[in-house]
Amino acid sequence: MLSFLNDYSEGGHPKVMEDLMETNGESTVGYGFDPYCDKAREIISKKLKQENTETWFFAGGTLTNLTVIAHVLKPHQAVITAFTGHINVHETGAIEATGHKVLGLPSEDGKLTPKMIEDCLAYHEDFFFVEPKMIYISNTTEVGTIYTKKELMNLKACCEKNGLYLFMDGARLAYAFGAKENDITWEDLGKYTDVLFIGGTKCGAMFGEAVAIIHDDLKKDFKYSIKQRGGLFAKGRLIGVQFISLLQENLYEEIGRKANEAAIVLRDGLRELGFTSPYDSPSNQQFVLMTQEEFEKISSVVLCGAEGKWRDGRCRIRFVTGWKNTVEEAKEAIEKIREVLA
Repeated sequence: MLSFLNDYSEGGHPKVMEDLMETNGESTVGYGFDPYCDKAREIISKKLKQENTETWFFAGGTLTNLTVIAHVLKPHQAVITAFTGHINVHETGAIEATGHKVLGLPSEDGKLTPKMIEDCLAYHEDFFFVEPKMIYISNTTEVGTIYTKKELMNLKACCEKNGLYLFMDGARLAYAFGAKENDITWEDLGKYTDVLFIGGTKCGAMFGEAVAIIHDDLKKDFKYSIKQRGGLFAKGRLIGVQFISLLQENLYEEIGRKANEAAIVLRDGLRELGFTSPYDSPSNQQFVLMTQEEFEKISSVVLCGAEGKWRDGRCRIRFVTGWKNTVEEAKEAIEKIREVLA
């Protein structure tokens, strides 16, 4: 059955797997202090055009988010995110379990704006409230939307004005870069974020994320936070090799572009069949609204996921493409859906 359930069900991109196998028999030091991780760090620093970037490697996204946030915040401080933010809805209270409050703000498109942040800061006016200190955004967002360069610049300016740190979750960064509407570059990320993580798990790697710390204040003792949180990966080389594969010769962006092309075919085909979308997503996540009966019929021919109910009671259904999905598969899926609904 054709699967559009998520972007991490399959293994690694063929190039990633080839490079892993080529280095499989090598012996190196562990914990990310090997030549491959060092090369991956160098590539990331050059892309961001921030030569003093400090990069560390993690196995997965939730561990990455909680380690970064818990490291940056003092016990009385909180992180601001959109209500749909991954740390707010998909991480089982991982951030709260570290002792920090997540302030989820209502957002129709999954994005934050300076006004939303300013309003939140005004409400948390004294020491009877937690002190917001970090802004968490993701690109793409949890609903598939992307930030523009202007939006990112404005968020950074707001953070600098109010003494906040800007943290970007890039679990699906490849699909943001691969969107036709995208105008953010690697260099922009280096200029307008304080810390970000570059997603591997959902972007063609077998597993792994790369945390790039740009702001000098956040670098101190980060290695202690990694080890204490269980994030120091013994076979660190395996992540370093994968990021070398992904970040050379624009493979990362190419993976995003191809997956997005397939997703847009799904989006347009579903619209032609009469389904509406609650979000204007240009990326690999496409959401449509349908009845439970329609979802059950479609699920018999195509794998996709139910993401709760929409305001009108219809199901919010998510179709996701990854490195393995093609435009041809998307077209075939639409035809199968058309037939099963006839």
